Amino acid sequence: MKAETAKILVVDDERDICRALEFLLSREGYKVVTANSGQEALKKIESDDFDLVVSDLKMEGIDGMQVLERSLAMNPALIVVIMTAFASVESAVEAMKKGASDYIVKPFINEDVKMTVRRLLEHQKVLMENLVLRQQLSQQFGNREFVGVSPQISQVLDILSKVIPTRSNILLLGESGTGKGLIAEIVHGNSQRKDKPFISINCSAIPENLLESELFGYRKGAFTGAAADKKGLITMADQGTLFLDEIGDMPMGLQAKILKVLETGEVLPLGDTKAVFVDVRLIAATNKNLEEQIKKGLFREDLYYRLNVIEVKIPPLRDRKEDINVLARHFIEKYSRENDKKITRITDEAMETLNNYSWPGNIRELRNVIERAVVLSGDEIGMAELPEKIKTHAGSRSMSTLKERLDYYEEMIIKETLQANYWNKEETSRQLGVDLATLYRKIKKLGIAEG
Repeated sequence: MKAETAKILVVDDERDICRALEFLLSREGYKVVTANSGQEALKKIESDDFDLVVSDLKMEGIDGMQVLERSLAMNPALIVVIMTAFASVESAVEAMKKGASDYIVKPFINEDVKMTVRRLLEHQKVLMENLVLRQQLSQQFGNREFVGVSPQISQVLDILSKVIPTRSNILLLGESGTGKGLIAEIVHGNSQRKDKPFISINCSAIPENLLESELFGYRKGAFTGAAADKKGLITMADQGTLFLDEIGDMPMGLQAKILKVLETGEVLPLGDTKAVFVDVRLIAATNKNLEEQIKKGLFREDLYYRLNVIEVKIPPLRDRKEDINVLARHFIEKYSRENDKKITRITDEAMETLNNYSWPGNIRELRNVIERAVVLSGDEIGMAELPEKIKTHAGSRSMSTLKERLDYYEEMIIKETLQANYWNKEETSRQLGVDLATLYRKIKKLGIAEG
């Protein structure tokens, strides 16, 4: 959303604070409305459409925490920023657990307020664009949309929106469980080939001596046991899409034959002397570093460049923590529906535990954990429904002190801004209002790694 069209509600029982923020934010081009009590704020939120709310935490009657909870109940997409005195920062951190997007410490610095509001509104704009794109991409798949709100997933979706209408081959890179197979289906299902076959094969799941015959097919009598002609998967994918998962595990000899298919469009079944011409779009995926495989002599360099026309890197779940909440709630809804259960909520403690876990199995592991929790739970998911290994691992990273919590949110904000700026540290330091040397020190101190 553009600054000049964003509508902001400022809530504080101190009229001078309201006037100061109204003046400050109006000069930035925002439309600003004020309320001098929580009750007045809720009435305005109910009757008007705001993009962002800045609310004081400590107010008589309905306080900022109640404004937060009740306003998000009315509009879950609303951005809420809490204002608090330094002595109550821990309460602001608690508010963020309940859905606040950020907090401002009083007495506030004008530049910090402007930066916070601008960053949150720009991020909301990205989320909305992301949502529209996900809806477009998922039209062929119903509920099987690629769920995520992080900047990394926004970049993936942006690449997909550009490449789907083309004929180009795609190489999907990422750890196991990150959703490479789903992306391949989304590409096919939204392409001009969507009415033609989508053929998927896992190169690591089929023994080497069978993989070639599965891919290329064979003629009767080509080898012992070949009692009849068999059409290969590549030929079956003609006019459609062939998805070769875990292509990094494909034997070298077979790699040469796949390369020939890509170069000539010819498929030669085993035991045949006449090639079949096919038109397939190839999507390949691997969790291995193919450049390292090339150096070790395990993967053909010429095939790598044929495959790698469009490269899409799928980040692991541990590097996009923003998506854990969204994915967890998506899977809760999915498995509640499938198991005819009505799970109304997941407790704050359980959600924090999920956020603190490193998810080595990525989305696949999270999906399995949520399915298990739904089956075991009553009307809500709590700590009792989570596997012991997740509680043990997450517990070792729990944030018990105020400093730990502040460090956590500082790391989250810095990393989010870095990712939004494609890791341009000069631009990030400018947006965050810190000098470059300070930013580098914080990156080193917090252990923030690019990815």
